[in-house]
Amino acid sequence: MKQCRILPVLLALSLLAGCVGAGMLAPVQGSMKPLPTPQGSLPPVTVPDCLSQDVLTGYDSFSTELLKHSRREGKNVLVSPLSVTLALGMTANGAAEETLREFEALFGLDRDNLNSLCARFMADYAALGGSTEATLVNSLWADPDLTLANGFVLRCQDTYGAQLFQQDLQDPATVKAVNQWVNEATRGLIPSVVDEFDHQAVLALINAIYLKNKFAHPFETPYSEWEMDFTAEDGTVTHPKGMSNGTRNEEYISGKNEQGVLLPYDDERLGLLLLLPQEGISLTDYLDGWDKATIPTLLSTRQETRVSLTCPKFKTEWSASLNDSLQAMGLSQAFDPQQADFSAMGNAGGDPLYIGDVIHKTAFELNEKGTEAAAVTAVIMECTSAMPPQNLIYLRFDRPFVYGIVDMETGAPLFLGTMERCE
Repeated sequence: MKQCRILPVLLALSLLAGCVGAGMLAPVQGSMKPLPTPQGSLPPVTVPDCLSQDVLTGYDSFSTELLKHSRREGKNVLVSPLSVTLALGMTANGAAEETLREFEALFGLDRDNLNSLCARFMADYAALGGSTEATLVNSLWADPDLTLANGFVLRCQDTYGAQLFQQDLQDPATVKAVNQWVNEATRGLIPSVVDEFDHQAVLALINAIYLKNKFAHPFETPYSEWEMDFTAEDGTVTHPKGMSNGTRNEEYISGKNEQGVLLPYDDERLGLLLLLPQEGISLTDYLDGWDKATIPTLLSTRQETRVSLTCPKFKTEWSASLNDSLQAMGLSQAFDPQQADFSAMGNAGGDPLYIGDVIHKTAFELNEKGTEAAAVTAVIMECTSAMPPQNLIYLRFDRPFVYGIVDMETGAPLFLGTMERCE
């Protein structure tokens, strides 16, 4: 019997910059067809009309801690809490006993509420208005050596709408089909997710999210490109291309330690958040003061104000293992071969399963029309065997700042990043 590794992969891609279409399940070319739903049934996951404050608080806390634990001082970072939550949410459906309780503690939610949160997010962000196009799809790719538990498969299908494929993961044709599924689901922005599967791999869980938006009020396109100065905390000065809104009304944010702006997209649900710490406050000290209430509180205080906004246009990419971050956040037993319990996921010949690695990759671009963002999360599982102010506000993002894509209705962040060095 082969040694095994289960590879749940979550690929979340957001593309926000133009026109739109309808979301659809990514097809797979060739002979690989999804298997039918297994026999049996589970109690349906409750998809609430709106998310409770307790559920949102759990997600906001996780999002904030993920950014803080993933950041390295002086380095750009970009994480997608939505991507990682969906990846770990699917994985949690295979966890049991103390391992399951670690997942629940990580999010401050029991598994039922975690599934409900994921189902609500998927429903909401697949039905955005305006010019937004959204696609949220999932798939399971199972090696014939792995016997998946029916309950686990049913939950992934019922809650996440996952297609099930059964193929030899070490077969190059399977790798090609997986990458083709990813490529088509993300409209070619991410052409592949794996070069090959390790000989221990027996399962890949893949989620793909595609969002394409534009600002409700785009920046004016200049007659010619121009550069601005950007000063890092170590004094290094770079000259990225800049953009400006001239002077107009914006949703201005003013807190104790920051100024910022929220730029809504034309779907009237999501927006780009830009936050600039006050002069003299380092980004490290600024983020140290963040907690689960920071983003919702800042969003609640925004006021329409005359703002002269200047910020850089930029492209950024980031990748890292989240193992240390997640273990520091409390998900430790799931990484321990002697203690992890993923018995609810399936049977790999009696060998216990544990998380070997959580890999996260992201990309982001900001220009006058909107934003383009992508995220990939791979959970690799192994087995052992008030009135607006009248004065004009000048906001110039020419030094390190925080940015993200946020849900203006709930305050939930979909992406969070720091721009510390801008080329």
